[in-house]
Amino acid sequence: MGNAANAANATTAARTAPAAVIVGIDGPSGTGKSSTSKAVAAKLGLRYLDTGAQYRAITWWMLNNGIDVKDAEAVADAAGKPEIVSGTDPAAPTITVDGADAAAPIRTQEVTSAVSAVSAVPEVRTRLTELQRAIAAEAPDGIVVEGRDIGTTVLPDADLKIFLTASAEARAARRSGELGGKEAADLAATRAALVRRDAADSGRKTSPLAKAADAVEVDTTELTLDQVIECVVTLIEEKRSA
Repeated sequence: MGNAANAANATTAARTAPAAVIVGIDGPSGTGKSSTSKAVAAKLGLRYLDTGAQYRAITWWMLNNGIDVKDAEAVADAAGKPEIVSGTDPAAPTITVDGADAAAPIRTQEVTSAVSAVSAVPEVRTRLTELQRAIAAEAPDGIVVEGRDIGTTVLPDADLKIFLTASAEARAARRSGELGGKEAADLAATRAALVRRDAADSGRKTSPLAKAADAVEVDTTELTLDQVIECVVTLIEEKRSA
C-alpha cells in the first residue's frame, strides 16, 4: 500500500511540476536582455547563461595574452586555448577564464571595443556555440540563454525564442545611465557606439544578430524593466502549460 501511495504521489508531482523549458532571448545592446533574463530565470527557477560574457571572456584572454584581435587568423589559432567556465545561478552568475574570476575585467572599455572583432571569427563562434549548447543540455529544470544568435544558431530548437528590441535613443539613454559619471551626459556618443555595434553584429558573416523567424518580438522602448519581465514570464508560462 505504501509503495502504491508513493508511486501515485510521484506521478502526481511529475504531472504538476513545471515543465523544463529552454528559452532563448536575443537582441541588440541596451534592450534589457541581461536584466530581464536574470530576473525571469530567478523567478521561474531556471538556470541562466549570458553568452555575451563568454565572448567578452575570450576577448579579454586574447588581449591579456598578446593576441592581435584585428588578426582573424591569430584569433582563430588561439580560440581553443582558454578554459571558460560559466556559472548559471541567476542570483549570482559567474565566469572564470583559466580558473581566474573574469566578471569585472571583461566589462572594461578595452574589451568592449575589441569584442565585435573577436566575435566575428568563425572559430571563436564555433568553440563557444558548442560550449553554450552543452551548458543548456545540462540544465534539467530549464534555462534562459541570452545573446545575439541564440534562436537562429545556438539553440534553433529552443522551446521559446524572444527577440527584444528598443529604439536607439532609448537604448543609449539606458546605457549612459549604466555608465554614470561624465559619460552619462554624452548620449550622442553612446548612441553612435551602439549603432556601430549593431552594424558589426548584424553584418558579420558568421551567425549575425538576427530575429529568428519563429521568435516573439518584444519592443521595450516604452516599457519599464518590471513590465518586460512580466511579459516574458507570461510567455514562458504559456509555453509551459501548452
